[in-house]
Amino acid sequence: MSLDQVNAGAPALEEARRQLEICNACRYCEGYCAVFPAMTRQKAFADGDLTQLANLCHNCRGCYYACQYTEPHEFALNLPAALADVRVESWERYAWPTGLAPMFQRNGLAIAMAVIAGFALLFAAVAALPGGGEGFYAYLSHGAMVAIFLPAFVFPMVAIGIALRRYWADVGGKALRASDVTGALHDAGRMKNLDGGQGQGCNFEDGDRFSNARRIAHQLILYGFLLCFASTSVATLMHYLMGWEAPYGFWTPPKMLGVPGGILLVAGVLWMASLKVKADHDLGAKNVAGGEIWFYIVLLVVAASGLLLYALGGTGAVAVMLPLHLGSVLTFFLLMPYSKMVHGFFRLAALMRDRQDKG
Repeated sequence: MSLDQVNAGAPALEEARRQLEICNACRYCEGYCAVFPAMTRQKAFADGDLTQLANLCHNCRGCYYACQYTEPHEFALNLPAALADVRVESWERYAWPTGLAPMFQRNGLAIAMAVIAGFALLFAAVAALPGGGEGFYAYLSHGAMVAIFLPAFVFPMVAIGIALRRYWADVGGKALRASDVTGALHDAGRMKNLDGGQGQGCNFEDGDRFSNARRIAHQLILYGFLLCFASTSVATLMHYLMGWEAPYGFWTPPKMLGVPGGILLVAGVLWMASLKVKADHDLGAKNVAGGEIWFYIVLLVVAASGLLLYALGGTGAVAVMLPLHLGSVLTFFLLMPYSKMVHGFFRLAALMRDRQDKG
């Protein structure tokens, strides 16, 4: 990490340190989420401690609305925003190759749309060549899809793995136990830290009331994505182990997983986007709204184009929808290490690290 990167992250870290020291003295919000019990285990906050707490924070904002030291008090606490700034800065600092994440966070929408259009045109050109298969493979052979998408899947996994290794070293992570992993997966699957500490939900979209809307929208996106990934995985196993090649009918595992997954993704993304519009932007990370917008748009295009591709199967519209879908999927995976998607990996790592501190 260069000196410029250290200096760029210093203001966010120092502000988060100032606010957490006040919070640690007050402890009014101790039962709100995992951040506050973890905070009380520290007497002083090293940079790695701040990074860990920031990635453990789910930005539910309940602590802000309960706090007596927000503006106009002279302490001017805004812990959700302070931790959000550190969280985003950590993703950018750990990202590999270094330097790409800030560019995508701040100019992501234009870049993503350009990349989708470019890939879609490329796939359209390839699809115009004579094909030799059925269904989608009449436009693009199975071998060509594997040759394109296998590296596009491996690269982001390697990049995210390198980023997580850097994170783990900075936050003092230890050798993982099975209980660390299973406990963190359980908490992440339930979105435990979005329940406000008492199960009533958080104050994300409306500071005057508690709501589980954001928690449910998160779960729709998470499980929709997992179902779509499972659909692709099952189709791969069916192709190579059973010799059962696409196209698949509706009452087959790939479609029984993929269609509901796509519907959940579309519903979750639209719901989450509406909650983001209602939320107070001053309680989140500054200057990265474009990064969140492009992430949601790309995810929406992936899910919606996949559903339309299935619905329009057997028609001439496939020649148009297939390049758009494949282009958006390829863009999503290649840009994943530098998008909002990476927060899920870091949050899971933070939950595992928190489990270690709890013993």
